[in-house]
Amino acid sequence: MRKTGFVYDERYLHHDTGPNHPESPERLKAIYQGIKDADLLPKLTLIGARRAELKWIETIHSKNYIKRFEAACHSGNSTFDYPDNQICTETFETALLAVGGILDAVRLVMTGKLDNVFCAVRPPGHHAEYEGALGFCYFNNVAIAARYLQIEWGIQRVGIVDFDVHHGNGTQHIFEEDPTVFYYSIHQHPTFAFPGTGRVFETGDGEGVGMTRNYPVLPGQGDKEYQGLVERDLVPVLSAFSPEVILVSAGFDAHVDDDMSDIHLSTDGYSRLMQRIVALAALYSDGRLISVLEGGYCIKRLPELAANHIKILLNA
Repeated sequence: MRKTGFVYDERYLHHDTGPNHPESPERLKAIYQGIKDADLLPKLTLIGARRAELKWIETIHSKNYIKRFEAACHSGNSTFDYPDNQICTETFETALLAVGGILDAVRLVMTGKLDNVFCAVRPPGHHAEYEGALGFCYFNNVAIAARYLQIEWGIQRVGIVDFDVHHGNGTQHIFEEDPTVFYYSIHQHPTFAFPGTGRVFETGDGEGVGMTRNYPVLPGQGDKEYQGLVERDLVPVLSAFSPEVILVSAGFDAHVDDDMSDIHLSTDGYSRLMQRIVALAALYSDGRLISVLEGGYCIKRLPELAANHIKILLNA
């Protein structure tokens, strides 16, 4: 059994998105309960939240954007940049705690205390860009973790695998000219016209050409199509890149029961997808894998999906 960490803190529930918002605190409550009910907590190293230093946020986001976000939260605004980006007075601090928990997870993996980690944090991050918030995301958690790996730990090649049903426009834009970070996204397109990015021909710019790979999946497709894309596309390109650490943007909103998409990925399909990613980490990154929660809004399915995710990490 591998040494697996679990990032969770009740302060992540303080980010209040208001009534009927899909990115609600209930998501994390369901995930925690599912892991507890599966009797997995005793097998995990629990990692609480720690406030991230602003210097790490500034490796990905501009100082002006960070100040603008902080001011919006402290002023009592209910939205930031877009109407669906609901915030409260605690949102800025919660976002810092989310990043801090993830960076602690990275540190524990890089020092050999843990092999892999699942970070059940909120707000999510992969839509957040250098200068703007989008899609419930304010700080790009995975992008900050990638830079932290490079600056603090000397990692030269970071692989990011994003299986959230919505394209991670923020992560792609941040690294699209960077040859040291490989970004792979499998997502629905079109998907309620959001975010409208992630076409096959978007492969990076400048020195980063070829370091972005997008694989849109049509509505109505599911397990068979996902498995085929992973074997045909993810396996060979990740093999060629040979990442030293793999980061996962883990979105569970491609599940057939999730109302935020039209993809029909089953619970077993999600398990097979994660098993393949874990196997690739064993081959190329000495098992070092940090998985970070993104989307996933079906409260009745999140407990089993999260528990299965943890079981796969434990048995990597």
